[in-house]
Amino acid sequence: MHDTTALLVELGSVILGLGIIGRFAGRIGLSPIPLYLLAGLAFGEGGLLPLGASEEFTAVGAEIGVILLLLLLGLEYSASELVTSLKTQYPSGAVDFFLNATPGAVAALLLGWGPVGAVALAGVTWISSSGVIAKVMTDLGRLGNRETPVILGVLVIEDLSMAVYLPLLTAMLAGVGLAGGSIALLIALGTVGFVLYLALRHGRLISRAVSSDNPEMLLLVVLGLTVLVAGVAQQLQVSAAVGAFLVGIALSGEVAEGARKLLMPLRDLFAAVFFVFFGLSTNPAEIPPVLLPAALLAVVTVLTKIFTGWYAARRAGIGSRGRWRAGGTLVARGEFSIVIAGLAVATEPRIGPIATAYVLILVIVGPLTARWTQPVVARIQGLRGRGEGKSGTAGEAGTAGVTVAPGAGTGTGADAEAKGRTPSHDDLTPEPVGDPRD
Repeated sequence: MHDTTALLVELGSVILGLGIIGRFAGRIGLSPIPLYLLAGLAFGEGGLLPLGASEEFTAVGAEIGVILLLLLLGLEYSASELVTSLKTQYPSGAVDFFLNATPGAVAALLLGWGPVGAVALAGVTWISSSGVIAKVMTDLGRLGNRETPVILGVLVIEDLSMAVYLPLLTAMLAGVGLAGGSIALLIALGTVGFVLYLALRHGRLISRAVSSDNPEMLLLVVLGLTVLVAGVAQQLQVSAAVGAFLVGIALSGEVAEGARKLLMPLRDLFAAVFFVFFGLSTNPAEIPPVLLPAALLAVVTVLTKIFTGWYAARRAGIGSRGRWRAGGTLVARGEFSIVIAGLAVATEPRIGPIATAYVLILVIVGPLTARWTQPVVARIQGLRGRGEGKSGTAGEAGTAGVTVAPGAGTGTGADAEAKGRTPSHDDLTPEPVGDPRD
């Protein structure tokens, strides 16, 4: 078969398969990311039907997928919002880094991967998936909840941290010394600072220069500018992904909204190609031996992420219910973890299988913890309260003539409901376990 013909057949089959997988994932209420990874494993080296002709094209598509993922993420935020998040949420960001990067670094050192492997695996376990989390909050109807700005604040700090982390990791993977790594870090910080300055001071001018009433022109200008900046950033060892993220931050207003609508279908297509490509580059036979360490790492970091969200929501004055919802929502890992592992796999091949297994586990568990962490905690607290109530019944029988409902007399339960607050904002009393959306 002619090379071009084989390329078209393979590429068409892959895209059609991704469409079917995505529809199936939507039917069962699951993120399609784990299914994309499994599809890549099935058609990669050692899989059921290895792809050959389209491998190079898929690699380029995967690079574009990462760029578009970060561009669309940057379009969600304005520079002022990012600065505000940094000022108010930096203690939560520090706790997030310490609790969630440490398990990955320790695991890598125990596995004998050395400092570079430790830094790479620390990033894999540290960064939550903004894409998966945004979809989960939308599906659960929680975008208006009090804890949602806290969750977004933590995610923004993680995303900005990538502007420092990725260049540092890239320098370490390239074997650059301390001086070279310091230069790369200074370039990264200078670039981020310069772009934030432009976005804050001249964001309207930039948006006006890019703006166009013609959707075709807007798409071409934004996409071309993003890919160009990503390439320049890659040349400066700042990371193409971070360059795309900064372009998104620099655009605002109607331009950002219009670009988001135009680019979302492209992002979804190439992001799917990216996850498939990562699966293609991983041999399925290498995953079973690392399932146990990946599962142990997942268990530890599920707990640390839940505590991270709980702590961040507590600092913001959110009640008990919102704290647990915030913690459960932050559990999912996804695109950034795969990006980091994809960078590191050439230098440390062993990180590929364990990162794939780890992301597969948490991208499935993440939506479940987002939905059920708070109801489960409420049920446990309820059972504990009943046990304590039974043990104290005999001593209280002479003084308690009525049964006091939870929240009564405190002004935080039934009173809040009576004042018209919606259940999703009533964060101070346990919610009914039967309705995890509230």
